[in-house]
Amino acid sequence: MRSLTLTCALIAGAFALAAQAQVPAGYPADYAKIIDGAKKEGKVVVYSTTDAKLVQPLIKDFEVAFPGVKVEYTDMNSTEVYSRFTSETAANAASADAVWSSAMDLQLKLANDGLAAVYKSPEAGALPDWAHWKDTVYATTFEPIAIVYNKRLVAADEVPKTHADFAKLLNTKAEKFQKKVTTYDAEKSGVGFMLVNQDAKLNPAFWDLVKAMGARGVNMQSSTATMMERVSSGENLIGYNILGSYALTRAKKDPSIGIAFTTDYNLVLSRLAFVSKNAKNPNAGRLFLDYLLSKRGQTIAAEQAELFSVRTDITGKDSGVGFAKELGSAVKPIAVSTDLLAGLDQAKRLEFLKQWQAALGRK
Repeated sequence: MRSLTLTCALIAGAFALAAQAQVPAGYPADYAKIIDGAKKEGKVVVYSTTDAKLVQPLIKDFEVAFPGVKVEYTDMNSTEVYSRFTSETAANAASADAVWSSAMDLQLKLANDGLAAVYKSPEAGALPDWAHWKDTVYATTFEPIAIVYNKRLVAADEVPKTHADFAKLLNTKAEKFQKKVTTYDAEKSGVGFMLVNQDAKLNPAFWDLVKAMGARGVNMQSSTATMMERVSSGENLIGYNILGSYALTRAKKDPSIGIAFTTDYNLVLSRLAFVSKNAKNPNAGRLFLDYLLSKRGQTIAAEQAELFSVRTDITGKDSGVGFAKELGSAVKPIAVSTDLLAGLDQAKRLEFLKQWQAALGRK
């Protein structure tokens, strides 16, 4: 009987140690409750703008780290993520447990409107001060915005080093670049609107640049993949305000793709994540958010998906710290703050888009 009792005690102890071992180093001991809760929930539903193929290594590793918690991942463009999540939430229907989007302004609006859960991640201390807001929204990446060009068809001395260089190129080589420029459609792409809104704040000559793009009959898209494909094929020669993460990934496999970062200022976007206030699987949502912010998750994202790490304790070539060292004071991360909401005021948004279309010569 004593032998059986001892055996049962050893087994119980082994299970307790196994459970404890899953709590990441440095986390509070009671984090085991979140892990256990997530396992009981069995899944986390994620709405994201990040291409599903790009994040497969992350998803696989998360499921290895936390067996029993499956990731149901749906990728959409930024306006679709926002619209679907808000409409489902309003209808009290099943929706995302975690929302992860590159449209920083729309993510801030969702949080500011009370749709994000208040949750202080154990990983928050490893983030820069600008990278989180009110224990609700967290920056998960450090992604420089790039000018992308076709290396076969654009000469090295034509590659813009600054925004002024880009405007000059379009004005002085009109014939070569006529209908050969692409950028985001600011009306249809949440990311595209946010980026040009930030440009307008930082670049005194921004509207002159927009006029130059309009004069060249700029092709506007809502999909980064479409723009990259057109630059690669030569249908377009140069792309403006392209997500550097996607460009770097494509350039590794495509010798036609060239990438330029601008030295006057270079915007840096972050994919923001939060846990839904009405999450059906709230523990799994917290677990997924913490994994995205963790050193393990950030390292995989940086090394396998070109989503540079935002953490201050990761300093290699695939990190924001490393990129900032190369480009210096030109690096301008878009802060996670309510300043992002200014461009979403309906009247201001309509006025901006009206000015955008007028500068392009389309209305």
